[in-house]
Amino acid sequence: MKKVAMMKMAVGGTVSCAAFMFAQAAFAAPCMKITLTGTQGGPPVFKGQAGAGTLVQYGDDSNKCGAVKLQFDAGRGTTQRISQVGVPVAKLNAVFLTHMHSDHTEGLTELMQLRWHFFSKGPKIDFVVSEDAKSPKGHVLSGRNFAKHIGDALIQSGEMAQRLAENSKRAPGGPADLINVIAFAPAADPSVVWSSGDIKVSAITSRHIPGHASYRVDTPAGSVVIGGDAGNDKAKPPRSSSTSEQVEKLANGVDVIVHSTIHPVMGPDKDSGFPPPIYFRQSTATDLGAMAKRVGAKHLMLTHLIPPMGAAKQGPYPIPGGALSEDSYKQSVTAGGFSGNAIVGTDLVTLQLPVK
Repeated sequence: MKKVAMMKMAVGGTVSCAAFMFAQAAFAAPCMKITLTGTQGGPPVFKGQAGAGTLVQYGDDSNKCGAVKLQFDAGRGTTQRISQVGVPVAKLNAVFLTHMHSDHTEGLTELMQLRWHFFSKGPKIDFVVSEDAKSPKGHVLSGRNFAKHIGDALIQSGEMAQRLAENSKRAPGGPADLINVIAFAPAADPSVVWSSGDIKVSAITSRHIPGHASYRVDTPAGSVVIGGDAGNDKAKPPRSSSTSEQVEKLANGVDVIVHSTIHPVMGPDKDSGFPPPIYFRQSTATDLGAMAKRVGAKHLMLTHLIPPMGAAKQGPYPIPGGALSEDSYKQSVTAGGFSGNAIVGTDLVTLQLPVK
């Protein structure tokens, strides 16, 4: 009798444990994490900052918000930065590029080479990028070609052949074999370009260079817009704002805006010598604050800072009045009327939704 009773207790314990685990899974709250993997503004390097990139993770409490991992842009140092937050390159589900500028793309080469070394059997990574775009001067910006030729330097150097001789199970064509290109034509209205379960990514055309696109991620836990280097369609004043009207359309009702920014101190009237055309194709911190207010965003994350906080120069261009601080950027955002949570980006700063 005692043995039977013990068996009943054991079975009851097992049932109770299973019920508890089921209840945990059933009530696991959805959550999203947004991490700035690189905040350097443009090609210069300042104190080890990584190149532009934003990691968006979505899941629930049971998987630490990490069931789906999406990387938006991949500037230099992306592999190192995502490793610091515990995300192996093999666990990324997709990479999205806003445009074909090296400070947003050069980290993808090492990221894919690492996947090729250790995860040649796949799965392939989705590579979401705009269709080839022809510039007014005739050259073509091509994400497809970038993916196709991503391993060419190592192929031409002989390294790929040498490593394949060591391990013939690796993909014979190099890292390009592990990329699933999903090319889309950016339009003036948002359209879905990638989805998985509860997560949906939409894109819209935006001005910076031909083929530039901005993205929005929608999940049950919240939403975020990644603007990239978007600026107003009008190349210079007079115009109502330096920000993109398309990005504003994309961001209507969004929780978080992640956007590159330039501080007004770099303007043509401030004597920095910074080239006016480059200044005018970026969105100022003040105008981003105004846009965030208009669309009802709760959080504004400034990234791709021009100039970096604490820098005496942006590349060769001196900062009028000296180095800028976090407060300098926040004051500029506030001047635009935004009273929500303004985050002046540093590498690996993370925002989780819902905010606890």
